[in-house]
Amino acid sequence: MQPAHDYVLRQREPFRAVLMHCMATIEAIIPAVELRYRYAIPFYYYQDKPFCYLNVKQKKGYVDVGFYRGFQLKTHQEMLVGANRTMVKSLQFTTLDTFDQRVLEAVLLEAKALYE
Repeated sequence: MQPAHDYVLRQREPFRAVLMHCMATIEAIIPAVELRYRYAIPFYYYQDKPFCYLNVKQKKGYVDVGFYRGFQLKTHQEMLVGANRTMVKSLQFTTLDTFDQRVLEAVLLEAKALYE
């Protein structure tokens, strides 16, 4: 089993479900991404460059979907968190009930466009 998948399967709910949903969405929207295990978390690369990562923040109660070039994104700025970071902005999801599919898809497409 790939270490990135092992990371996901080790998580407790609701984090595991959110991670799996995020992964399915990322891979459906951008089929050319490559999942790697970097910095002890699942990290997606696009065109062999860091694209986004998935990180569980259990103590804070959310899954962090960080975008490597996040400060260049314009879409859904009200949802992107960038405090104390220089390049990365992220979407934070707590459960599938509060998950906003529309926002994730829009941000993914804009982030992909930054690499083209």
